[in-house]
Amino acid sequence: MTVALMWEARAAEGRGAELLEWVRAQELAPAPLRREHFSAPGDRVLVITWWDAPYEAELPELAEPPAAFLHRSVHRWRFERTA
Repeated sequence: MTVALMWEARAAEGRGAELLEWVRAQELAPAPLRREHFSAPGDRVLVITWWDAPYEAELPELAEPPAAFLHRSVHRWRFERTA
């Protein structure tokens, strides 16, 4: 089964590049099958990681960034692949 974890944050005004740099430097152990980083207007940063695991598996997640980088707290979602 494939599980995708989504991590999304809105950076403090003008700090989107710093937040993206911070999140790219974060390591997950074990590493996911796949990991992608996205950015959007409004200093938003999104990370999606894919795992070969059951939906309810305990998986490493990205941490909460330093508060100075954030406009609001991180949002997290978990999805499973469907046919």
